[in-house]
Amino acid sequence: MSTATHRSPLTDWTVAVPVVALVALVFSWGRDLPSWAVALVSLCLAGAVLAAVHHAEVVAHRVGEPFGSLVLAVAVTVIEVALIVTLMADGGDKTSSLARDTVFAAVMITCNGIVGMSLLVGALRNRVAVFNAEGSGAALATVATLAVLSLVLPTFTTSKPGPEFSTAQLAFAAVASLALYGLFITVQTVRHRDYFLPVDTKPHRAESTRQATAAAGAPPAAGAPAAPATTAGAQDSEDADHTDHAEPPTARAALISLGLLLVALVAVVGNAKAVSPTIETGVASAGLPNAVVGVIIALLVLLPETLAAVRAARRGRVQTSLNLAYGSAIASIGLTIPAIALASIWLSGPLTLGLGPIHMVLLALTVVVSALTIAPGRATLLQAGVHLVLFAGFIFLAISP
Repeated sequence: MSTATHRSPLTDWTVAVPVVALVALVFSWGRDLPSWAVALVSLCLAGAVLAAVHHAEVVAHRVGEPFGSLVLAVAVTVIEVALIVTLMADGGDKTSSLARDTVFAAVMITCNGIVGMSLLVGALRNRVAVFNAEGSGAALATVATLAVLSLVLPTFTTSKPGPEFSTAQLAFAAVASLALYGLFITVQTVRHRDYFLPVDTKPHRAESTRQATAAAGAPPAAGAPAAPATTAGAQDSEDADHTDHAEPPTARAALISLGLLLVALVAVVGNAKAVSPTIETGVASAGLPNAVVGVIIALLVLLPETLAAVRAARRGRVQTSLNLAYGSAIASIGLTIPAIALASIWLSGPLTLGLGPIHMVLLALTVVVSALTIAPGRATLLQAGVHLVLFAGFIFLAISP
C-alpha cells in the first residue's frame, strides 16, 4: 500500500487550502488592502478554486451523474448571487447594470468558453467529441429562453423608460425563471436522467481510428487485428476506466467533501469580492468600460466549473462537461433574476437588465451556433474553434465595445 494512503486528511492540501482561504477572507473583508495583501488573497483564491474542483469531483463520484455536476453548478451560483446582491447594495447607481453584465458574461463564458474548451479537449482525445444531443439540446433551449426573457426583452418593453422591467414585468420574469429552472432540474434528475449521462466513446474512437487509417492510405488487411492505440490514447483510456470503476467514496467522505466544497466556494467568491476594489480601480485607470468588472467577476467565480469541465472532457466525459456548462448558465439566470427581483425591494436606484445591440448579436449568434453544434450529438475541432472564437470576440468587445 502506498504511503499516500496513510496520510492524515488534516494535512491534505485540499483541506488546508480552503480553511486558509477562509481565514484570509475574514481578515481582508471590508478593508482597503495593500498590494502585497491583494497578491496573497489572489493566491488563496486560486488555491480555493483548485480545492473546490477536487471536492466537487469527490461528491460527483459519490452521487453519480447528473447530480454531481448539478451540485457544483448550484453551489457556485447561489454564492455568486450573494456576491452580486452585496456589490449592488454597496455600489449604488453605478452598479445598476452589474447583475446584467455578470449574468450575460456567465452565459457567454459557459456556452462558448467552457463548451469550446471541453469540445477541444474531447476532440483532441478521441478525434470526435461525443455527447447526448437530447439532454444538451434541452439544456440549450432552456438557456436561450431564460436569456431572452430576462436580458433581451427589457430593451424592448415600453412600460418603463430605458432597458428596465416594470415591477410587474420583473415579477413575471422572476417567476418564469424559477419555474423553468425547477422544470429543468426535474427533467435532468428524475424523468429523463439518462439524457444527461456520459456517452460511451469507445465505438466512436474505433470508428475514428478506422477512418484515420483509411485516410492514410493503409487499410488493414482482412482479418488482421486492429492497430494498437497510441501510448497517449492508451493512457487516457486507462485513466478513464480507472475513474469509472474506482470505488466510490464513503458517505462520510462525501459529506466532508461537500462541506469543504461550500467552504472553498465561499472563499472563492468572498476573496473575489475582496480584490474587486482593486479590479474596479484597475479597470477605471485603464479607461475600460464598467462592464469589464462583471466579466472579471464571472471569470473568477466560474473557474471551478471550467476546471472541472476540462478534466471531465480529458476523461472522455464530454456530456458531463456540457452538463456543467449549460447547468451553470441556467442556474446563473434562473437564480439570479429572482434574487435580484426580491432584492430590488430594498435596493435603491435603477435596475438595468436589457442588453445593448452588440451583446444581443453575440447572444443570437451563440444560440444559433450552439444549436448546430448540439444537434448531431458529436463535434470536431472545428466546432470547438468556432465557440472559442465567439468567446474571444466577447472578451475583445467587452474591452473595446
